[in-house]
Amino acid sequence: MIPSENRLTKKRDFDLIVSKGRWVSAPDLSLKVLNLAENKALFPKKEDPDKFEKQLKIAFSVGLKFSGKAVERNRLRRQLQEVVRLHLKAGDLKKGFYLLFTAQPGMKNYNFAEISEKVNLLLGQGKLLLGV
Repeated sequence: MIPSENRLTKKRDFDLIVSKGRWVSAPDLSLKVLNLAENKALFPKKEDPDKFEKQLKIAFSVGLKFSGKAVERNRLRRQLQEVVRLHLKAGDLKKGFYLLFTAQPGMKNYNFAEISEKVNLLLGQGKLLLGV
């Protein structure tokens, strides 16, 4: 599971990434990225701007269009979280971003290696990996 300090949970943050983020897409998986340094005017007034700019928050969306079965949706969500957790543990991800992963129905038949490959592709396209 992703550490709580890296989870995107607040409605204001979801609204911010949905309205101002940019899409990075691969077949069957999309990533919405919001660079916090480029959106300083949108920071909450009560937050410390320097601390707010250096955070990394991540969310995962696997909707009913993916599958009507909660078991299948939760399994994919856990697999996506595990791939990202391993990147966080290794320190591979850049700070200062909000990330929202969105799965499409075509991912039903993917195994963990294919899911990991898709996530790595999206992170590379979004220029979110350190050293790339």
